[in-house]
Amino acid sequence: MPQLRVEDVKQLNALALAYMGDAVLEQRIREHLLIKGTAKPNRLHKEATNYVSAKAQSMIVHRLIDENFLTEEEIAVYKRGRNAKSGSVPKNTDVLTYRNSSGFEAVLGSLYLTKQVDRVNEIIDYAIQIVEQSKGAS
Repeated sequence: MPQLRVEDVKQLNALALAYMGDAVLEQRIREHLLIKGTAKPNRLHKEATNYVSAKAQSMIVHRLIDENFLTEEEIAVYKRGRNAKSGSVPKNTDVLTYRNSSGFEAVLGSLYLTKQVDRVNEIIDYAIQIVEQSKGAS
């Protein structure tokens, strides 16, 4: 299968990166839930939204930034994704939350496409911890 070069990934539209990042995150969260023993389809979907909703992703990315977990390059990709104009209006959240989540997804997409899978996994593993800590606090 042909692969994108790092230079090609850097030239991609930030929303294309977010598109890829969304898929990467969704797949990892589904796997996480199945490993945890969540098996009923309705329950899987409901649980997954705790991790992949725009609100959850916005909360995650703010925490990653506040804790200096992201590199300068990752923050630059986040800002590209956050500032990209999608042309669509989110239906279940405000525009700022939606843009923050797009920025987070862009980071994941960029890392995945540049074959930095260990870093993708590190970020997603920490994102899972963040969500589960926040669920325990609520």
